Amino acid sequence: MKDTIIIGSGPAGLSAAIYGKRADLDMLVIEKAPMSGGQIIDTYEVDNYPGLPGMNGFDLAMKFREHADKLGAEFVTAEVTAIEAGRDADGKPCFTVVTRQESYETRTVILATGAAHAMLGVPGEGQLRGQGVSYCATCDGAFFRGKTAMVVGGGDVALEDALFLARGCAKVYLVHRRDELRGAKILQNQVMENEKIEILWDSVVTEIAGADKVTHARIRNVKTDESRDVDTDAVFIAVGIRPNSDFVKELVECDEKGFIKTDVQMATSVPGIFAAGDLRVKRLRQVVTAVADGADAVTAVTDYMTGL
Repeated sequence: MKDTIIIGSGPAGLSAAIYGKRADLDMLVIEKAPMSGGQIIDTYEVDNYPGLPGMNGFDLAMKFREHADKLGAEFVTAEVTAIEAGRDADGKPCFTVVTRQESYETRTVILATGAAHAMLGVPGEGQLRGQGVSYCATCDGAFFRGKTAMVVGGGDVALEDALFLARGCAKVYLVHRRDELRGAKILQNQVMENEKIEILWDSVVTEIAGADKVTHARIRNVKTDESRDVDTDAVFIAVGIRPNSDFVKELVECDEKGFIKTDVQMATSVPGIFAAGDLRVKRLRQVVTAVADGADAVTAVTDYMTGL
């Protein structure tokens, strides 16, 4: 019987692992991917983590993992399929965390499974994924050096992707369905000032085309309803994220998008289950807020354990 099981090993999960070991909890981290770090391992530059401006995302993730390893955190690679609430032999509440390989018993659970990239859901997107369609500019941008690329979205990630691609691409289109961007003002200014970036306002992508690789995208203006084809070698999609909460959405309370509802102590609607990081309802989803959530969740776990 573990004191807590942390599901996920992104910034929130790794922070929880560090704080959990410092709190001397008998704990286990279950990670689905063979490498810790979550989304930041695909981030070229993390420029807003205090004290480490311009830090490479992969390097930052590895530092988090090394810290957890140094403290003796235990990791298992497995996919969690369900969490079952129950009682132990003494009648105290506990949980069974079920994976495809085996099950683990624990007093508490910290959900830190993060979120995944949202898809456009347009023709050609699925067929051309990996052949010009990408959700990670820092992962795949180098393949299109000297070529034309298109970014879809208007938030921080989309603006960062456009700026990153403009370093190596000859031309970058930024497709945004509104007439103003949503990202941080500093990023907006940088995009507006970059001669390589052309913004296609009030527009959406309705189709991505190409035989065995992307050759163009069909763009529709939402105000005039006019469509046209824009030649591009790649389409980078940055239109938001969806929480990785399917395995618990019938167990804990979520909002209409599937993000888990918590209080300020990271407690969910089920006593003993806590959530941290991008999969919970929150205003800002950044590395710095994720690691804070992980620390808060462990503090809440220790308080909860005291009352058992």
